[in-house]
Amino acid sequence: MENYTKYKLKSNDELAELLADKDNLFIVACNKCFKEFETVDEPECSEFEKFAVEQGKTVTGSIRVDFLCNKTLTEKKLQNIIPEGTENVIVISCGLGIQTVADLAGKPVYAASNSLNYTGHHGMALTKKSCDACAQCYLNITGGICPIVDCSKSLVNGQCGGAKDGKCEVDGNKDCAWEKIYRRLEKQGRLEEFLNQPVQLRDYSKVNVNVIRNYVNAVREERFAGYYGGVHPSERKELSEHIALARFPEPKTVVISMSQHLGAPASPVVQVGDTVKVGQKIGEASAFISAPVHSSVSGTVVAVEPRLHATRGSEVMAVVIESDGKNTLHESVKPHKGYEELTPDEIIEIVREAGIVGMGGAGFPTAVKLKPNKPIEAVILNGCECEPLLTADHRVLLEFADDIIYGLKAVLKTVDAQKGIIVIEDNKPDAIALMEEKLADCDNIEVVTARTKYPQGAEKSLIKRVTGRTVPRGGLPADVGVVVSNISTVKAISDAIRTGMPLIERVATVTGEKIKNPGNYIVKIGTSVKEMIDYCGGTTDDDVQIKMGGPMMGFELTDLDVPMMKGSNGIIVVDTDQTQPMECIKCGRCVDVCPMELSPLYFAKYADEQNWQGMKDMNVMDCVECRSCEFICSSKIPLVSKIKAGKNAIREMK
Repeated sequence: MENYTKYKLKSNDELAELLADKDNLFIVACNKCFKEFETVDEPECSEFEKFAVEQGKTVTGSIRVDFLCNKTLTEKKLQNIIPEGTENVIVISCGLGIQTVADLAGKPVYAASNSLNYTGHHGMALTKKSCDACAQCYLNITGGICPIVDCSKSLVNGQCGGAKDGKCEVDGNKDCAWEKIYRRLEKQGRLEEFLNQPVQLRDYSKVNVNVIRNYVNAVREERFAGYYGGVHPSERKELSEHIALARFPEPKTVVISMSQHLGAPASPVVQVGDTVKVGQKIGEASAFISAPVHSSVSGTVVAVEPRLHATRGSEVMAVVIESDGKNTLHESVKPHKGYEELTPDEIIEIVREAGIVGMGGAGFPTAVKLKPNKPIEAVILNGCECEPLLTADHRVLLEFADDIIYGLKAVLKTVDAQKGIIVIEDNKPDAIALMEEKLADCDNIEVVTARTKYPQGAEKSLIKRVTGRTVPRGGLPADVGVVVSNISTVKAISDAIRTGMPLIERVATVTGEKIKNPGNYIVKIGTSVKEMIDYCGGTTDDDVQIKMGGPMMGFELTDLDVPMMKGSNGIIVVDTDQTQPMECIKCGRCVDVCPMELSPLYFAKYADEQNWQGMKDMNVMDCVECRSCEFICSSKIPLVSKIKAGKNAIREMK
């Protein structure tokens, strides 16, 4: 493949002149982007270090960084890493990386490399534009501030005389770049050195950096909205968001899996031939991290055997029940006292016995979450529904608002939190308006409108967006004083308290460009996916992809003879993905969009090499499998499947 190299080391004569009056050097080198990806460091850093030592200079240390121009991640990598005694920072990268370090280092920064004016792309990942680099690097004489990019007139001879109160005459909201240059040089004791420089003339035939700068600023502003990273796939919610909830027809047979939650599967407590009723417990929690399972119909148990599990792709123990169509309630299904009269422990026990788990997809047993054993300041309700296509939670917000508020108040009491926050993305204005109206007189619950962005609903992203707090690596939301729950989950809590009904049904969307009649349904757990698709008119043609869940994190179904589960928020029918993977070109886009601030390109490379320790060292276990990296990947590499393989291998290493 062709490499679009960004920089090259200056000549030895230039480097000798640069280092003549400088010592105690710390070296920051960028591993080149837009080239064949290899997990090796670029050689320029070692070459320069060797040259500096030959010149009698002391090198205090060095660091090699991927995508040095990514200011957010570079700032973290450089934090507290420059040793005491360092007098000068030497940067080896294109001009973008040099400017980034100059803004962060707090010491004089010098470029040991020249940006190359090269036909191709220059390191602004996540953009449609490309920076061709001016090949006239002024950063060594201006303290790391680029006059061509930062000055509205791209002046390289000093101020135009038009600045007023430190602001540019072209853009009154912008600080004068040359005043910034003077202040920085003065702080570094280099102003006189600069003023003695010969006049520099700008070659205006070079690329128009203003267009690129404005575009990049706009893109990066989007990227940093609320939390680092994320993407904005085509939403396509208009297919079903306007369709009111309907109750899905009573299934004749349900297949109820014993593994519908994170943790240990439930243990069946019924046998073939048993008669069961709606809400009756048919599976007992088998561990602390587990949840009981209940019958969604009344009828007869016809099988207790392994059946295909939609999200695992393998068989899991299930209870198969033939419905009698009567929906006879079990005697245990009866209302409890209001949450105001219940103790926190009583609420937790009700939630545990009702088999309630996180209904946003992860399926973590809610009773465990409600006893964090740490002080909780706020409960955040996730009403974002950031996955494209899905509209189930949107309809729950519109049609069960009072239940959501009741469930939230119960959770607030249980965890002893003073504040509730319902977060809804701005693509659901009707839900926002309704919730604000319902909560107008409620002092301790607020509605937060979040700019639509994926994966905003991921727990850690949501916490960062709402509170500004970062959940520590390997930590839980409770570590930052927060409990997060899905709006459908608190609706289930409301049902369990007010009616005594365990979690036996949920709201799910059936949608996509390839389904004939999209809709939103209240569906019983254990209902066949095939029945749901048939009821919606079937697919428009045979060349389709069907997923349980959304297009980003959903699981592809090759066999439709699988049941709906507690975490099944939708079935989508879309076009088959025809893309073919190619070699990684190290464009850096996956790093730009990863909300967990990881480097997914390494995961793909290490997975191919079966370097599981390498993946572990690069913190692959922090990956939330949101698929943002795969969505943005220039080479269409199946990153998530490689990440999952790595995680499984690491778990087996323990």
